[in-house]
Amino acid sequence: MLEDAEPSIDWDALTFSFKQTDRMYLATCKQGDKWQPGQMQDFADLSMSPAAGVLNYGQGLFEGMKAQHAADGSIVLFRPNLNASRMQGGARRLGIPPVPERMFLDAVHAAVRENSRWVPPMGKGALYVRPLLLGSGAILGVAPAPEYTFLVYVSPVGPYFKGGIKPISLKVSDEFHRAAPGGSGGVKAIGNYAPGMIPSKMAKSEGYAEVIYLDAVHHRYVEEVGAANFFCVRDGVISTPELTGTILPGVTRASVIEIASSRGYEVREERIEVDYALDADECFCAGTAAVVASIGSIEHSGRVVEYGGGEVGPITMEMYEALTAIQQRRASDEFGWTVAVE
Repeated sequence: MLEDAEPSIDWDALTFSFKQTDRMYLATCKQGDKWQPGQMQDFADLSMSPAAGVLNYGQGLFEGMKAQHAADGSIVLFRPNLNASRMQGGARRLGIPPVPERMFLDAVHAAVRENSRWVPPMGKGALYVRPLLLGSGAILGVAPAPEYTFLVYVSPVGPYFKGGIKPISLKVSDEFHRAAPGGSGGVKAIGNYAPGMIPSKMAKSEGYAEVIYLDAVHHRYVEEVGAANFFCVRDGVISTPELTGTILPGVTRASVIEIASSRGYEVREERIEVDYALDADECFCAGTAAVVASIGSIEHSGRVVEYGGGEVGPITMEMYEALTAIQQRRASDEFGWTVAVE
């Protein structure tokens, strides 16, 4: 049977790109009603009205998480309850009926379980899990849609940044900003990401891996790295931008903070001036897709600062190794973060 056959994929050449898999989860809910469990179905295109709220007004959210093979032979998820909670917060911000945590988790487990043949071998990549919550009902006028669709699909992926942990080069954007106070920057709204495509494309055309965004008010405080959270290390102190509603509360960000704190590091969640970051000893970014990625250099207003002489910084490497060892169950999961897919 197809479900039992090994996919014809060169796992060593796997990139971070979409590949269609076998099955997906789908549920619908009308505004004012409560969500009822959906069902698994074959992967297929969606059918919706041209007047769907998500198409006209961007009323939609997404999540990103990974399932991967662990050292004990199981397939594991990493802190999926945080993704469920974050999507609920985003739904409340966008006027969408929140999906119950149990339903969210059951949907994710089902999608991974029924696409398990697409999970890459350990160390070769992961199965990226994409929950979507959309205003699929027709609406004319800026108002919450009358009906919503919750779905989960998956795709095998390789590294987000080419070269894995190899240091990347970033450019600070002075022209563009990701989010402003009072907006939706703190939730994973679909509309947050389209405006970042051109700044990212421009940076990549100049040889950089991504952009670093500064705050939209003072234009001096570091906020995010494209689609990842920012960290810097100076005199052994780890700093990351504080959650003020303009950056995403990343699951990997929270995990790095907890790992570092448990190992005795001082971790500060604070406003980070760009000059402070440029004078740091190490910098890295963290996210579900990026995991922990070392930053080798940053360009800002014509000034280029290099970190570590092309080598990954010691604290960056420690965070990367500690995090991935827990995610793959190669080390004791003292935090209880990994969840097996049965």
